[in-house]
Amino acid sequence: MTVEQPSTPDPDGDVVAPTVVAPTPRQGPAARWRRVRAEPEAGMSTAEYAVGTVAACAFAAVLYQVVTGGSIVSALGDLVESALAVLS
Repeated sequence: MTVEQPSTPDPDGDVVAPTVVAPTPRQGPAARWRRVRAEPEAGMSTAEYAVGTVAACAFAAVLYQVVTGGSIVSALGDLVESALAVLS
């Protein structure tokens, strides 16, 4: 991360653009913690991806069991038969 120093007028009175300075390793933990808190998170961490993947797989397994269960298959069959009976 880079740090911008505030703009200061030069001897002629013109305002000079801020200079970009890389942080020094001598900065204490408080300064580093402020930088970490100031920067927004860019995305999910590896642990969040793992938890999301496991949750999605568990949901897919439950959904597969529900859809392939006997009651759902028979209910869908009855629905198709009744729709065909109405059309004929």
